[in-house]
Amino acid sequence: MSMQDIITNGGGGLAIIMTLVQISPLKVNPWTALAKAIGRAMGIEAIEKKLDAHITMDDRRNADGHRARILHFNNELLRDLPHTKEEFTEALSEIDAYEAYCICHPEYPNNRATLAIENIRETYMERLKRRDFLQESSEARRERET
Repeated sequence: MSMQDIITNGGGGLAIIMTLVQISPLKVNPWTALAKAIGRAMGIEAIEKKLDAHITMDDRRNADGHRARILHFNNELLRDLPHTKEEFTEALSEIDAYEAYCICHPEYPNNRATLAIENIRETYMERLKRRDFLQESSEARRERET
């Protein structure tokens, strides 16, 4: 007896047994259980696809937020608004997160912030060399300490 004969005969026998059990007065319904299992498996795939789409959309929205904060900070620099060293550090952190996302997602359009990022880094380096960051006022420092 070949393997094909065993599978063919065994598969047919299994189908007959499952049908008989389905018809019998016992409350065991193998066809119904099989259909439900297949339905659940198909439903799980659909849920996974939706979840992946939502994660992608959320990640992209986060990247858009990083880019918006970068562009806003650069706009303030272009208008000669002074900033503390801590504000520059925060802006550089936004740049790190944004660039990490762009590296992992080459399809994401990132050319809108390239020059802003370059300007923020150059301005930071200039201010670092000259040590002319905006200093926190003594009044604000006292309020924070109390």
